[in-house]
Amino acid sequence: MSSPKPTVLFVCVHNAGRSQMAAGFMNSLGAGRVEVLSAGSAPKDSINPIAVQAMQEVGIDISNNVPKVLTPEAVQESDAVITMGCGDACPFYPGKRYEDWVLDDPAGQGIESVRVIRDDIKKRVEQLLSELLS
Repeated sequence: MSSPKPTVLFVCVHNAGRSQMAAGFMNSLGAGRVEVLSAGSAPKDSINPIAVQAMQEVGIDISNNVPKVLTPEAVQESDAVITMGCGDACPFYPGKRYEDWVLDDPAGQGIESVRVIRDDIKKRVEQLLSELLS
């Protein structure tokens, strides 16, 4: 009997850049082996267009994603909660794996800066994926 798929929740303040890019990579690299959620403590109305562009450059389309508000339920159903600069806004539940990824916020930055953030996120997602599936 196979174990249920691990669920990962990516959280940043606006759910418009970092967490969306991380979710995009996890969906792509995880190839259905991981449930992926993303949310923000104060979600924006839409995804950062520069983040969308940066992800399109590596063949991942996040243009149809919509920022979602972080709920306690999303945290409770996740095995791993990855925060990116949301600090105290993230609810804490015992028994969950928490990681805080210190990443620059792509908001207001040009494509060159966002590419660096994107590539950093990809490395971190690859590492997390290998740990979750090992």
